[in-house]
Amino acid sequence: MTPDIIDLAARVGRALQAKRLTMCTAESCTGGGVAQAITEVAGSSAWFDRGFVTYSNVAKEQMLGVAPALLAQHGAVSEEVAAAMASGALANSGVQVALSTTGIAGPGGAVPGKPVGTVCFGWAIGSIVRTERLLFGGDRGAVREQTVVHSLQRLLELLE
Repeated sequence: MTPDIIDLAARVGRALQAKRLTMCTAESCTGGGVAQAITEVAGSSAWFDRGFVTYSNVAKEQMLGVAPALLAQHGAVSEEVAAAMASGALANSGVQVALSTTGIAGPGGAVPGKPVGTVCFGWAIGSIVRTERLLFGGDRGAVREQTVVHSLQRLLELLE
């Protein structure tokens, strides 16, 4: 975990505390990397409640309530599923803010229309859910790191 990522997580924490909000994560391709960045920040327990690592579709269904039909129709790597993951994280926790990540970090796993490096994000703040789909370059580690950074940067923007 780089100092820049930890600093970014700390900035997210300050923004959440200023608004008296708490958050959780729902992660797939990052495998808990966002939660790790957050918990590197001393005192993060004041604003971070939990992380759901839902790597499989079954985990997304069981832990977050993502509908099997949604997964079948759009695939796990989709903005629709990212939105459902973020909403499900809110519904299964006592927080007001959630972010989700789902993607193809590689080196395998690409499917037509979804090359390696495709990542979908969800951010839920109360009843408002935003999503985004990006394509990152680099190896597995680079894709995952870029995903952690982007998820936190965008959350910070949404909170400001």
